[in-house]
Amino acid sequence: MGAPVPDLERWIEEGRQTVIDIADMLGAPSAAYTRDPLTLIPALQNYVSRLPLGQFEQSDWATLHSDLMSYVSDFLIQRYDARWLVVNDSTTPRGYRYVIEVEDRDDGNRTIDPSDVVMAEFANLPIEITRMLSRAELTLRLTPQISAGARQKE
Repeated sequence: MGAPVPDLERWIEEGRQTVIDIADMLGAPSAAYTRDPLTLIPALQNYVSRLPLGQFEQSDWATLHSDLMSYVSDFLIQRYDARWLVVNDSTTPRGYRYVIEVEDRDDGNRTIDPSDVVMAEFANLPIEITRMLSRAELTLRLTPQISAGARQKE
């Protein structure tokens, strides 16, 4: 049996539907979310802050990972006109990964695996939605980084 063939369109549709379902579940109007993905942050932060992470089983972590990955991706797509791509990756069992590509502030194209962004957030509990989005933006060079000198003045 050969490696599975990536179905990018299905991946895109499922990810978008996941984040719309999350917005609905949290009582955030999907029309407001569709206009501005930042409108979901308060409800999503409240939700993840109340989760009993210490009691999570592996399947719970996988579901939360998928949900947050969908949000990060959709945020980048809506806010920065990012797009999903399939890239070969021999380190994964299926032989490829889905990544987000966007044009950065320097007019170059950058990619990020939203899965990595979420995993980095899981390694730095508690989960902070704005920190997770900021990490993605900084990694993709969509926002300027604060220099060490500017940080010291604050």
